[in-house]
Amino acid sequence: MTANPVSVNSNACLISPEIGKSGIDPAHPPLKLGVLASGSGSNFEVIAQAIQNKDLNAKIPVLIYNNPEAKAAARAEKYGIPSILLNHRDCKSREELDTKIVKTFQEYDVEWVVMAGWMRIVTKVLLDAFPDRVINIHPSLLPSFPGIRAVEQALAAKVKITGCTVHIARLEVDSGPILMQAAVPVLPDDTAETLHARIQVQEHKIMLGAIALIAESNRKYCD
Repeated sequence: MTANPVSVNSNACLISPEIGKSGIDPAHPPLKLGVLASGSGSNFEVIAQAIQNKDLNAKIPVLIYNNPEAKAAARAEKYGIPSILLNHRDCKSREELDTKIVKTFQEYDVEWVVMAGWMRIVTKVLLDAFPDRVINIHPSLLPSFPGIRAVEQALAAKVKITGCTVHIARLEVDSGPILMQAAVPVLPDDTAETLHARIQVQEHKIMLGAIALIAESNRKYCD
């Protein structure tokens, strides 16, 4: 009997569109990315590492985090990137937090906003300040399983395939034009933890891929 290839390689996936690298082009300035993170900052570090390795034509002038315990701040220090705590608990509304975010990003001359594990709902304040230039990553194949606990939603639905999505943010949570997706098989013995771990591997890939697409599009526009 032939072995099931999915059971042999639990990290098997399908990414669309195909991932490329923007590389460093001295003729074109790098994208200035303002990153928002709430937790470990693993997606943030993947971006910072790709920039350091000259695999991505971008730079990160500043990281904003909202959780004082977020490990993302330590990762930013490792790469010499300024990090600023804007604790949402100190704000009276989501709009007040986003106003502070916009002010900070404008001070650092940010062009694109990357929500890399940002666990706050954004408002019109942020989206209007950076129209069609705010991207988000979500652990499902949108439009399936938007909102919180997407991995648990997929397991409860008993789907055979889930994945992750990078998209342009809109006011409706986890909606907006899709930039890149990766499909990840759900294995018979998966738990939320094991499935999320495999999805996160693909998240790192498509986050870089989506930024590379943006950088390439920006280059062609400038040309």
